[in-house]
Amino acid sequence: MLKAILTFDVEEFDVPLEYGQQITMEEQIEVSTRGTLLLKALLDKHQVKSTIFCTGQYALSQPELLKTLAEKHEIASHGMYHSSFDAKVDLPASKKLLSQITGQSVEGFRMARMMPVENQDIADAGYVYNASLNPTFLPGRYNHLDKPKLPFVQDRLWQIPATVTPNLRFPMFWLSFKNLPFSVYKMFSNSALNRYGIINLYFHPWEFTDLSAYTTIPAYVRKHSDRVLLQRLDDYITWLKAKGVTFITMKEYVEELKLKSNTK
Repeated sequence: MLKAILTFDVEEFDVPLEYGQQITMEEQIEVSTRGTLLLKALLDKHQVKSTIFCTGQYALSQPELLKTLAEKHEIASHGMYHSSFDAKVDLPASKKLLSQITGQSVEGFRMARMMPVENQDIADAGYVYNASLNPTFLPGRYNHLDKPKLPFVQDRLWQIPATVTPNLRFPMFWLSFKNLPFSVYKMFSNSALNRYGIINLYFHPWEFTDLSAYTTIPAYVRKHSDRVLLQRLDDYITWLKAKGVTFITMKEYVEELKLKSNTK
């Protein structure tokens, strides 16, 4: 059975700050919320579940929305803040906060921007899996060409890598989804599904809003935003469903992995 994990990093929209454009926290939250509501409607339309990695700061600003999302989707941690990180404080604090708001057991963590984080700190905070690995090379970000492309256990944690193409390790993350010709992205998806049996993709709600006002952001980030990107995701989900792909949460996937490892 072919499977797909759709994940969304629900966070403060701080991208303009990276490129020298000022934006208030209120606007950061508003942009992210606008995109989150659009995605919620799309996922409801297709009756598809996902995993939402949420920052504590966003959760505090929109607790009712997070509660509603938790009714159908897995809630996992994206740290307390998107622009700063104190492992010893933020890892347990975000886990506790998200659990209190949603009533869910929060088992997963993804570091902001997939930056390095100590597995020991994540495990000590009580998480079961770490979804902070993109096993590819991104100039100026990271080089993980030596890392496994499939899940593995390290330091008491399940490591769940984002999907890359089987041979070239071309990343299938959000930038690829919006910038590649749709036919090429579907070709890469077929290749990954045929090799791995599953794809694990990640996006951000703010991508699905109008980014034209944020002129300092590079064109390859602003490209295909707003309703154009939402329609592409709509079409992509429809395409996957037509192939018989089942959508699962990352927590469900980890449970499958644990079951398989225990039966060996």
